[in-house]
Amino acid sequence: MIDYHIYKKLLGSHHIEKQVLQLIEECERELSDEFNHMDTIAAVNQIKVLNAFRDNELSDRHFAWNTGYGYGDIGREITEAIFSQIFGTEKALVRTNIVNGTHAISLCLQGLLTRGDELIYATGDPYDTLHTVIGLREEGMGSLKEMGVEYKSIPLLDMKKIDISAILKAITVKTKIVAFQRSKGYSRRASLTLEELAHAIAMIKEKYPDIIIFVDNCYGEFVEELEPTNVGADIIAGSLIKNPGGSLALSGGYIAGKEALIKRISYRLTCPGIGAECGLTFGQVRSILHGLFIAPTVVASAYKTAILMGSAYKKLGFDVFPSTVKKRGDIIQGISFHNEDMLKCFVQSIQASAPVDSFVKPEPWPMPGYDNDIIMASGSFVTGSSIEASADGPIKPPFNAYYQGGITFEHGRYVVCSSIQSLLDKGFVTL
Repeated sequence: MIDYHIYKKLLGSHHIEKQVLQLIEECERELSDEFNHMDTIAAVNQIKVLNAFRDNELSDRHFAWNTGYGYGDIGREITEAIFSQIFGTEKALVRTNIVNGTHAISLCLQGLLTRGDELIYATGDPYDTLHTVIGLREEGMGSLKEMGVEYKSIPLLDMKKIDISAILKAITVKTKIVAFQRSKGYSRRASLTLEELAHAIAMIKEKYPDIIIFVDNCYGEFVEELEPTNVGADIIAGSLIKNPGGSLALSGGYIAGKEALIKRISYRLTCPGIGAECGLTFGQVRSILHGLFIAPTVVASAYKTAILMGSAYKKLGFDVFPSTVKKRGDIIQGISFHNEDMLKCFVQSIQASAPVDSFVKPEPWPMPGYDNDIIMASGSFVTGSSIEASADGPIKPPFNAYYQGGITFEHGRYVVCSSIQSLLDKGFVTL
């Protein structure tokens, strides 16, 4: 806890009213045990990351540039070895030319599935941008559907629990991959904890040991002491401008898992016969590994900001999801505003509290890969980085906002205060 007497004087010049600060102070007192728990998780993960750096003998020479095809790029090789050790896998791909999390997931699915195979999503339909990848929309050029891959989705029971019985019944001789999306995406469903995921994987593998278990790990890295590959997942993927990049990676994505699967995926990343042997790091090794090194602490700050946001808005009478602070599987906090103007006010307040482009006023627009207009705040050092304080939401009822990120908790706290003050100023809330 900070000295709120000093903090109140500081934020007085930022037009944060006393009642807002009193609300945040009350929330922090109630969340102190959970904050301490997350600090412990960060400490455990920090040692895990440090050990991987030391065991692989990271040196300043690994930060040097290479050119051309990238043969013998020692920076790339050690980066992938470090990621592999941290995630407890046989191999990893960590590449700057993986443009986002959707791209990393798409590489996995398109690299491992062929005509006649079946993909089952065990957490309902995945995040919006993957609908085109699968072929759930008409514009399915290059989609899994066009490739001849069949698809099923199994929703969570009551939007909370993995329906293991339904998954087992849905599996056929065609089923090659059972996929789990760890985070909620643009939905109200619960994000998966490692305990839930481990149980589901064990049940599936007991009956179908040859099925590939894939986990979309976006927003979940370093939230717990373990990762999905530590509890039975065969392959995972994520974005470097989310949790594992620690806000310092400028671009890229990662894939980690079994060596044979990584090889097939690498042939999709480049081409058959070349695979992971080529690929220039463009001098980004330093920023990727520097970000990875601080990622456990950054993720802890983002996590604590998310539960503070949820706690404060719940006290204000908003419908928040998750509604409790315990057993979270990601860093995302959802808030239902039930009103477009309130949603816009909230997202615009997040942008106004940012260190970069704070003067910009976000407006809804038709982002590629989405069915509805999206409003998004991301006043970040890395464009679109959602480990930095950011928020977005689709312009459709019930007008949910999804908040994530916060490089430091100190900034995250200010973002929460400022967002409430903005709604107060517009008459959307009272204290």
